[in-house]
Amino acid sequence: MSALAGYLDAAAAQQPEKRIALVVGNGAYAKSPLATAANDAGLIAQTLQAAGFDVIGARDLDGDTLRKSFRDFIQKAENSGPDTVAMVYLAGYGLQLAGDNYFVPVDSAINRENDVPIEALRTGDYIRQLASLPLKAGIVVLDAARQQPFVNGQIASGLALVEADRHMLIAFNAAPGTVAPAEQGSYGIYAQSLAEMIRTGGLPLPEVFNRVRLRVNEASKGAQVPWDSQKVDAGFTFFERAPDAPAQPPVDQVAADRNKPIRELGVQNAYAAVLERDTLQGYEDFLGAYPDDPLAKRVRAITAARREAITWRRTYRADTPNAYWSYLQRYPRGPHAADARRRLAILTAPLEPPPTFDVIEYDVPPPPPEEIIYVDRPVLAFGDPEFDFVPPPPAPVYYLPPPPDDFVVLEPPLAPIGLFILPQPVFVPFPVYVRAPRYIAPPPNNIIFANIHNRAAIDSVINRRTAPAPAAGPGDRMGGRPGAPAIGAGQGGATPTLPPAVAQRATLIQQGKAPVPPSAAINPAVRTGFPGAPGGRPGGPNSVQPANAPAALPSNQPLPRTNALPVPGARGAPPAPPSAAVNPNARTAPGASPPAGPGVTGARPAIGATAPAGPPPRAAPPPSAAAPSRPAAAVAPRPQPQPEMRRAPPPAAAQAARSPPAARVAPPAPPPRAAAPPPRMAAPSPPPRMAAPPPRMAAPPPAPRMAAPPPRMAAPAPPPRMAAPPPRVASPPPARPAPARGCPPGARC
Repeated sequence: MSALAGYLDAAAAQQPEKRIALVVGNGAYAKSPLATAANDAGLIAQTLQAAGFDVIGARDLDGDTLRKSFRDFIQKAENSGPDTVAMVYLAGYGLQLAGDNYFVPVDSAINRENDVPIEALRTGDYIRQLASLPLKAGIVVLDAARQQPFVNGQIASGLALVEADRHMLIAFNAAPGTVAPAEQGSYGIYAQSLAEMIRTGGLPLPEVFNRVRLRVNEASKGAQVPWDSQKVDAGFTFFERAPDAPAQPPVDQVAADRNKPIRELGVQNAYAAVLERDTLQGYEDFLGAYPDDPLAKRVRAITAARREAITWRRTYRADTPNAYWSYLQRYPRGPHAADARRRLAILTAPLEPPPTFDVIEYDVPPPPPEEIIYVDRPVLAFGDPEFDFVPPPPAPVYYLPPPPDDFVVLEPPLAPIGLFILPQPVFVPFPVYVRAPRYIAPPPNNIIFANIHNRAAIDSVINRRTAPAPAAGPGDRMGGRPGAPAIGAGQGGATPTLPPAVAQRATLIQQGKAPVPPSAAINPAVRTGFPGAPGGRPGGPNSVQPANAPAALPSNQPLPRTNALPVPGARGAPPAPPSAAVNPNARTAPGASPPAGPGVTGARPAIGATAPAGPPPRAAPPPSAAAPSRPAAAVAPRPQPQPEMRRAPPPAAAQAARSPPAARVAPPAPPPRAAAPPPRMAAPSPPPRMAAPPPRMAAPPPAPRMAAPPPRMAAPAPPPRMAAPPPRVASPPPARPAPARGCPPGARC
């Protein structure tokens, strides 16, 4: 029997492991937008793609679409088979009410506690469905414990303590009953720490989240303490480490510390040890060993929050008047006092405890008086300056190695250019010794999974991508430049596929069959930059908002265009993404004019860029900027600069793409610049550049077009390049100018 069992275990180990994930980032809330929620979801989605997960993801989902996406994902997990690891990551606002946790859609209208079960999504319902499936492992991460703006003082803060089911892991970005501080960078501390630990390689699943807790506590200076509960019995690692990888801290030293009494570790090591264990008993042991140390105040607040959360969980699971009276006896002004009284009213029991009743037995002793100050408040945040906590010490290296240099400060993500699509983080290559396990089933059409060590390969997709879109038909395209193949998610793109329900909703909106959601007009990127971010990237201190950001569009722009639903670069739509200029070989576009002549390619900056007066590269703008009295002559050459945007080096093209649309498309913009071009065109270098084109253009049919202007350029006083275009339209008498224009419609040739 033992040999058969071993054979079966070996056979099971050889079965391909399927990995699927649902990632949602909700930030466009009307009451209080979240600047990093969508970015965090994009970062986790990209990291999971690299780890071999078949990821579907979206941002800013309403309640109906969010519920349908969950149902579709549960169905997908059910059909995937027993060798499946399913992961869910939700970033946004979370609420707890009467022992249940809720994730808030962006369209929710929550104003009081009774609205929560109706407007928000109860996560426990879907977690239980996921736990009921015969999966290898299920992972649910709620990055949603934040100070909520919906209900004031009537519900407990943060998320409710829950217990993971078999083969499940549940994680919060902050300890039960507490909230994380407001984020200040391009990514949240929790999401970045989770991505770092997933990328480390070789870490068992529990160790990943233990290190996340230590990293977040260190990075937030103690203001945030993540939490998790897990009962995953199957072996699982996101990545493996090659045999020649740098040595990791010895795990036996950490294991030895786990078996030592807290008082034998020293106060700093003891603090790291109790955080790594994250148990109420461990925190109480620290307080017993070091009651007068400055760190004891912080540990006491953590202990108070955990004790109250355990007490409330025992209370609402009993769900009897005696249980709620027992809670109110311990915490008359506690975080869940209002919940207890609501349940008593539903049970038609007196709100105040009677003189005598059967007090239920709790798993934890009553709180000591010094803990009450931390829980008798509407919101518990460990970073509250009122507490005056000392910063925590750094964890020992064998508990928490330093972060990789390339993952300390992450560049801001590329701005999303489509409705519901997650932002695309700037990819950070994995170390060569970190690799995905060989036994996992490769996800379909995943460019990141196939190139985790090659940033150039992934950047070539990111930089030339149009907006990733569902591959369900022509109406599904969320953006893209005309004539360019759309790199849809799941079709070789780097952005996760939209969930089916979201893709269907996006298609209906694009076709005009469904209204644009109000959240689309909300710009959640309140603070997209951070000190030290490159000014040339979105979110940098000197950057401007992307052209497709709602706040950056002209006031007369229709609402659908604020979501980049039209094709970028089309009239009235956001400009083409910076990637439109990446390919140096694409010198012309279909329907565009040929290059102006030698020396222009790569020398003329992108339209809309600024430069000192006088240099030759600025020769292109004057025809459209110096002829307010000759509209025909000013409009005729306008299509000509478009190829230059594609020939310009990527930095110049990126700068042009970040310029406001009016600078490149709207004709009324040039008049204020009309006075500036003459001095720039007076430089001695332009005439030779105008003389060069005729020989090059003599062979093709348009040659006469370039030969006519030189004789007429001598008459006007301004330089030839400035004066040449106007006479081509405004002086019909000469016989030669007409053929030079190539016989436009309506002209006599």
